[in-house]
Amino acid sequence: MSSSSTLSLAPHAAPAAAAPRSRRAVRTWLFVMAALVVAMVAVGGATRLTGSGLSITEWKPVTGAIPPLSGTAWAEEFAKYQATPQYRLLNQGMTLSEFQFIYAWEWGHRLLGRVLGLAFFLPLLFFWWRGQLDRRLSLSLLGLGALGGLQGAVGWIMVASGLQPGMTAVAPIKLALHLTLASGIYAGLVWVASGLDRRRDEAVPAGIPAGIPARISGTALALMVLVLVQIALGGLVAGSKAGLTYNTWPLMDGGLVPAGLFSGTPWIENFVDNVTLVQFNHRLTAYALLALAIVHAVDVRRRVPGTGAARRATALAGLVAGQAMLGIVTLLLVVPLWAGLAHQVAAMLVLGMATVHARLCRSPAPMRAPAA
Repeated sequence: MSSSSTLSLAPHAAPAAAAPRSRRAVRTWLFVMAALVVAMVAVGGATRLTGSGLSITEWKPVTGAIPPLSGTAWAEEFAKYQATPQYRLLNQGMTLSEFQFIYAWEWGHRLLGRVLGLAFFLPLLFFWWRGQLDRRLSLSLLGLGALGGLQGAVGWIMVASGLQPGMTAVAPIKLALHLTLASGIYAGLVWVASGLDRRRDEAVPAGIPAGIPARISGTALALMVLVLVQIALGGLVAGSKAGLTYNTWPLMDGGLVPAGLFSGTPWIENFVDNVTLVQFNHRLTAYALLALAIVHAVDVRRRVPGTGAARRATALAGLVAGQAMLGIVTLLLVVPLWAGLAHQVAAMLVLGMATVHARLCRSPAPMRAPAA
């Protein structure tokens, strides 16, 4: 067979003139995916706060997308839940309608995960087929897709930990891992999207050296990492229900440093299971994050005033301050549903802003504006 008649498996090459628009399309898609991850985190938070996460006792990635559709099917699902430790120890006597309420939250969370997977992989295949993804971008997106698949498995491992004998909730460390991995995927999507189709002719005010100093770009990256660490610590707070204790601020148990930080043995397990140390670590990291964000904003405004970096650093410091105040309110009110959800979603907004700022601070410097 001649080479001219051989079927080509290579993706179609996009016309050069269409490249800018295609990159904008990919960028928009990635930001939409990031928004879907935030929605997923919000629904997951509501699932946790309503005690719904253990209502579905099986992992059926395909057939599980269809909820019970008959009275018999509902009775079977309810019977499975009634066999769990959570029902026997906490929810004895729950009615079918009450079960349907918590089931709906968990089913919605899992369904959104399936939708998110389709919304990622179908456009990914389309953009690849159109030749709109270069090698580096393709590998980055495949890596994020693999993390998404891993996240589904981690989610089930987390749920399974709460179905073990004597357990009435998921293991805190596994909930923290689930939330942190979701946050990492979200940050990855925002990072990649922020690096696409940036204008290279952004003006730099006269008298300002071109480019972002290494100290500023390094601090911006450190802020992004610290936000991720704080979200992980927040997952431990949520998993151990540490927010339901020490509901005062700025003191804990009448002091800045409470007693009993390492009362458990072995000592390493205090970082996960000791609600005193778990909440204390979350508070300390919040203070460190706020201080670093403010110092960074002042530094950027002094070194490169009037630039996009200065505006972003200022906005990030404001978001961190707002999140800190929201966290205090959530604690003082003993974590009502609305405050807990707002605090969790706001954390994702802070992470998104920190990621955009860190990514753009690492980009090549824009062209200098002509002197007046």
